[in-house]
Amino acid sequence: MDGYAPVNGLEMYYEVHGTGRPLVLLHGGMSGIGTSFGEVLPLLAKSRQVIAVELQGHGRTADIDRPLRFEHLADDTIALLRHLGVESADLFGFSVGAGVAVEVALRAPELVGKLVLASVSYSPEGLHPGLLDGMEMLTPEMMVGTPFEEEYLRIAPDPEHWPALLEKIKDLDRQFHGWPAEVIGSIAAPVLVVIGDSDIVRPEHAVEIFRLFGGGVMGDGPAGMPASQLAVLPGTSHVSLASRADWLSSMIDGFLDR
Repeated sequence: MDGYAPVNGLEMYYEVHGTGRPLVLLHGGMSGIGTSFGEVLPLLAKSRQVIAVELQGHGRTADIDRPLRFEHLADDTIALLRHLGVESADLFGFSVGAGVAVEVALRAPELVGKLVLASVSYSPEGLHPGLLDGMEMLTPEMMVGTPFEEEYLRIAPDPEHWPALLEKIKDLDRQFHGWPAEVIGSIAAPVLVVIGDSDIVRPEHAVEIFRLFGGGVMGDGPAGMPASQLAVLPGTSHVSLASRADWLSSMIDGFLDR
């Protein structure tokens, strides 16, 4: 099933696959459902109801006169779930989508069961040095022929809007100052933190955020295993993480079914 939901001035595109407990997929920046989740979505939908969305200005969801901000995108996602009558769901966010998932958990904790956060950073310092400077130099010409551009030109309501989307992504990065560590630590939902070993997020930061979610303890001690988990995928970059479908689906299924 697919359709558009009227939320916060958007006609927000979504797809529903499979049956069972809902799992909401939140894609990365400049991406859509296909480029972020095309390979892993069918595997996840074998055992649960997958609700995949396309955020403001991405994929089939047309842009509106509003900057991209994590709080706006989270409010849109919350409104969509309420529109669909979803009272509780697990969330799987990748990159920008992981930031949206964090904000959903902060703004509507009653909606969230468990979180899977792939390539997540809770502050700009968690990214490799120079990454944001490189993003400032990004141009449409540099994206010609990439899967991101090809997907957008194929499915977007207004393919000519592609350069404007890139500028909005750059502005999102520019304005993102992160969340205080104590705010991240206040999230009660169990979290699976996923990172590629050659990701845009520094591995030290992934361990740091894992500790904020209660991880990094001795599981054989009296307290036992923590509710949150950490997965570092070997030989995996930021872009190639989405293609590790077998690894991701087995880890995510195990975490959500635990």
